[in-house]
Amino acid sequence: MKYIKQFTIILFVSLLGEVLNYLLPLPIPASIYGIVLMFAALLTGVIPLDAVRETGKFLIAIMPIMFVAPAVSLMDSWDVFAASAVKYVALVIISTVLAMGITGVVTQLMLRAGKSSGKADSSAQEGGKR
Repeated sequence: MKYIKQFTIILFVSLLGEVLNYLLPLPIPASIYGIVLMFAALLTGVIPLDAVRETGKFLIAIMPIMFVAPAVSLMDSWDVFAASAVKYVALVIISTVLAMGITGVVTQLMLRAGKSSGKADSSAQEGGKR
């Protein structure tokens, strides 16, 4: 019964995302509205993490299965896809390398900023102890 309740909460937040997508004239997918709403609800405590934790883990675990249907659909329309396959593969490789590079640079900057603020915090604490 716990899983049904958790799944209902997730579906309700997804429904709210669909409603926002319908009401707001922005070019943002309903799933993004739902993710932002869920994040905000979890962050503010409106929805406690324990209220959706197990079902969320389950949905993440089965996520690869959700890509089977689109992959089969691509295979069915190979004749349309084949004409631009090289372009698509190049685009995927370039965007993946860019995303990994940017993520690495941002992570390093954040780690350096955290280390430098940690030194400032410890210096301030040591100064207060003397």
